[in-house]
Amino acid sequence: MKLIFIRHGEPDYTIDSLTEKGWREAEILSNRMAKTKMDYIYVSPLGRAKDTAKPTLEKTGRSAIELPWLQEFPIWIPKPGGKEGEMKVAWDWLPEDWTGTEYFYDKDNWNQNPVLKEFKAGEEVNMINSNFDNLLKEHGYERDGNMYKAIKANNDTIVFFCHFALTCVLLGHLLGVSPMVMWHGFCAAPTSVTTVATEERREGKAIFRMLSYGDTSHLYEAGEPISFAARFCECYDNKDERHD
Repeated sequence: MKLIFIRHGEPDYTIDSLTEKGWREAEILSNRMAKTKMDYIYVSPLGRAKDTAKPTLEKTGRSAIELPWLQEFPIWIPKPGGKEGEMKVAWDWLPEDWTGTEYFYDKDNWNQNPVLKEFKAGEEVNMINSNFDNLLKEHGYERDGNMYKAIKANNDTIVFFCHFALTCVLLGHLLGVSPMVMWHGFCAAPTSVTTVATEERREGKAIFRMLSYGDTSHLYEAGEPISFAARFCECYDNKDERHD
C-alpha cells in the first residue's frame, strides 16, 4: 500500500484559503494527480487543504472524505524567549531553544518539555496517531509495536490533502522519528508530494518506507517557481527572506 501526503498550496491564512499563486499550484498539481492512481482520497477540514484538493477532484470526478484530525497541528504555546503572552505554533522553535535538549530527539520523550506538557502537545500527537492507526487498520494494516501486521495486504494508494506539521507527525509515527526532528529538519513546499509505501519482506509483517519527500517536480515541469512559504532565510543577511 502507498500513502501520498500532499501539502496545501501557498496559503492565505487570513481567509484560510490560497493565494493567487496557491491556486495556480493547485491547478498544476491536479494535472499530476489526474495521472496518479488514487484508490482513496482524504482531506483536512481546513479551507486551504480543501481548496488545494478541489481542482484534482473536479478533474477526476472524484470526492474526498473529510477527516477532522487531518487539520493542521492545532497546539499553540507561549513563544520560547518571546514577550509575555506572545503565542506561537508549537512546531516552530528557534534552533537555539531546542537543539541543546536531548529529549527533543527522542521519539517517546520529546514532549517532556514543561511548556509542551502544559499545553498537551503530546496528547494531541497521540490522538492524531491513534486515529491514523485506526484508519490504516481499516485499510488492512494493524499497528504492532513499531511495525504493522498486514492483515489484508494490498496495493492500494491512499491520498491525503493536508498540512506540513500534521504530515510530520504522521511520518514520525510511521518511521519512528521525534516530531520535533521532523518539524525542524524537513521542509515541504506548498503542493509538494510525499510518498511512503509498505514493505512486506516476510508474510504478514510490514513497515512503511519513504519513497520521496516534498517532491515538487510538477511545479518545475510547469515552470512555476517553488514557493518560499515553507522556509526561513538561507542566510541571515537575506533581508527579503523570512526570519521569523
